[in-house]
Amino acid sequence: MMRDHYIFSNGRLKRKDNTIYFEKESGEKKPLPIEKIRTLHLFGEIDVNSKLLSYLTQYGILLSFYNYYGYYSGTFYPREKKESGFVIVKQSENYLDHYKRMKLAFQFLHGAVHHIQRNLRRHKSHTESIMDEIEAIEQQFQTSTDIPTLMGKEGQIRQLYYEAFNHMVKQDFAIERREKQPPRDPLNAMISFGNTLMYQVILSEIYKTPLNPTISYLHEPSTKRFSLSLDIAEIFKPLIVDSIILSLINKRRITPSHFDQLEGEICYLNEEGKKRFIQAWEERLKQTVKHRSLKRNTSYRYLIRLECYKLVKHFIGDEDYKPLKVWW
Repeated sequence: MMRDHYIFSNGRLKRKDNTIYFEKESGEKKPLPIEKIRTLHLFGEIDVNSKLLSYLTQYGILLSFYNYYGYYSGTFYPREKKESGFVIVKQSENYLDHYKRMKLAFQFLHGAVHHIQRNLRRHKSHTESIMDEIEAIEQQFQTSTDIPTLMGKEGQIRQLYYEAFNHMVKQDFAIERREKQPPRDPLNAMISFGNTLMYQVILSEIYKTPLNPTISYLHEPSTKRFSLSLDIAEIFKPLIVDSIILSLINKRRITPSHFDQLEGEICYLNEEGKKRFIQAWEERLKQTVKHRSLKRNTSYRYLIRLECYKLVKHFIGDEDYKPLKVWW
């Protein structure tokens, strides 16, 4: 079974014969099963060379780098293997046509709000008024005539939603507002870390399809940004990231001891905190549900790939795109 592999120690990644090794600073070597690796996530200070990168390309393995605080730095992205000029042309047409772009942007946000409301509904006794406010804002999506207006509505919903976190967590965690750069409290730190993992998983699934990850609809495409990952993530962040955060806190698998502060300004998960979050993350991505259309058990991770294929079908005119809205 393919899986992601996480490295927290400092050292060097090397190719030797027909496999790769991680060599710690102490000289200890650990072989890595290259045939079973989907993405390597490097949280330590890791040296790599062109020989290794060429070998990883043969297996289509992504190499994602994070800094000391767990913030995403960049990804080594192997060359395209499933290019389709036809799909890219159609994907671009849907961006250039204002009506088609707005239609997709609406769908991404409808999927996001569905899962936001699902999380709030589980704590309805404390969040019912917030749910009503969010529903009222969602009804205004149809009157939005451009992307900035739509994003403004999305921002209002997110602000209400994150304020509701204070009613949904049992420990002494609190959030006043969403702060990304930098996060200043444990909840913001967990949201940022989880969202970073979400973007990388979505990117790896996009890579398995003919989609171009730089052409997006809700988020503005720009240089050096895989913005389609951000679009698709709107649907999955409340479904996967936020539910993991609430579970970890309420089950006391993560406590204030799993965070460190830098100069009282930057809050981040320490190494043990990252490991606990990633363990819950991997467990969730492997979790399966009975898919209503496929009539078989489907993992959360594969649901992301299916979302990508639904976009492909939309672009080539087979089927209008409708976002995932969980039924379980």
